Amino acid sequence: MIVSRLIARLQRYEGWFGVAAGLLIMVGLYMGLVTSSPDYYQGEVVRIMYIHVPAAQSAMFAYTVLFGGSVWYLWKRDPIVDNMSHAAAGIGVFFTLVALITGSIWAKPTWNTWWTWDPRLISFAIMLLILVGYLMLRTFLEDKEKEATYAAIIAIIGFVDLPIIHFSVEWWRTLHQPLSISTRGVSIARDMLIPLLLMSVGFYLLFAYMLMVRTQMLYLQHLLEAKRGRMLSKVHL
Repeated sequence: MIVSRLIARLQRYEGWFGVAAGLLIMVGLYMGLVTSSPDYYQGEVVRIMYIHVPAAQSAMFAYTVLFGGSVWYLWKRDPIVDNMSHAAAGIGVFFTLVALITGSIWAKPTWNTWWTWDPRLISFAIMLLILVGYLMLRTFLEDKEKEATYAAIIAIIGFVDLPIIHFSVEWWRTLHQPLSISTRGVSIARDMLIPLLLMSVGFYLLFAYMLMVRTQMLYLQHLLEAKRGRMLSKVHL
């Protein structure tokens, strides 16, 4: 119930999340595409980074929210937390696809290939498959309690993929470059770092806005289905 109250309180300010996300993304895009300098090695292609990196970060954050919500649901059996997890999975698919598509567009002129069996790319594609499997499972089961329980278990098991995604560039030195921002420091120019940070924060806020809207939609959908079920049972009687 603590999470339910927190979600309800945040939903009062969902419009502000949307406005702030829009402003940050517009400013970040302008700075990234117009005022920042091209990379000395990648040239103008580096500008895809301002979409690709925030999308990848948001996808992983969406899965982290899905994992936390799934653990909480199995513990407290709070339906609105299950709705939030369900919403996070759908939004996670969107951001994962954006990250994979923009990554391929960047890879073609840089690596001369749309796709390579790089550990970072493979582990990211696996996350997409886990999220799609999670959503498919939720469409197959009619028992809502079993649907939520099994989906939460899948999300928790699949969470093992996240540290593999994060550390893959450290564990395996392949085509994918190491992290530009880490505990070792920042290895990116200031005029590129600022728009990248603006876009990252903007994408996180956009995720929060989408999560609040989608959670409400799922809650209302389940409420409507429950009312229909009660009405049909009365008709049959």
